[in-house]
Amino acid sequence: MNFQDSKAGKALSARLDHRNPLVFDTHELGRRPGALQRLTREIEAPGPPSALGIDGVIGVPQGAPVQLEIRLESVMDGVLVTGTARASAEGECVRCLEPLELELDADFQEMFSYPDADDRGRSSAEPADDAEEDEDRLFLEDGLFDLEPVLRDAVVLALPMQPVCQDDCPGLCSQCGARLADDPDHHHDAVDIRWAALQGLAGTIQDGEKDEMSGAGDAGVDEKQEK
Repeated sequence: MNFQDSKAGKALSARLDHRNPLVFDTHELGRRPGALQRLTREIEAPGPPSALGIDGVIGVPQGAPVQLEIRLESVMDGVLVTGTARASAEGECVRCLEPLELELDADFQEMFSYPDADDRGRSSAEPADDAEEDEDRLFLEDGLFDLEPVLRDAVVLALPMQPVCQDDCPGLCSQCGARLADDPDHHHDAVDIRWAALQGLAGTIQDGEKDEMSGAGDAGVDEKQEK
């Protein structure tokens, strides 16, 4: 393989773009265990398919500012990333369907392993090629790591699955859909469905009696006029 082929292969393997605000460089940290680095960064919340939230329920709007405070710690087999993301999430109350906004603090911690990390932490009885464990591991790529999947998982876990505008939100009236928080005295007269048909029949009879009385009254007037 000549120099050009080697250079091309390295470019293909380095899939992460350092210009991406969620990609971080660990070269300054070095590989000396115990070395620390603290970073503060503001990013814009990504949109689909990497949106920060629960689709159709609540989330950080695309383009909204997200404050990141991150600590990088060099360990034997990689870099331990610990941090907090702060942002404003928007959604809809599941009870009254009114829009709501809440301040979000999402904590996260993830280990990014060196590609050449060995298996010194395994016991001799454990297989060195445990595919299931490798699938869960995240790796550094040429000293870079992508925080996006870690951040997305942390935000989703920190958000309420059923957001409400207030803990005691009474919701909507089941009969007419009125927002009960706006009218605490809102109610409907309860009607026993077993009597509803009889009430309708009674109303029909009363209307018939009124028509008969009206007809009888008209006849009496006509008789008087004839006399």
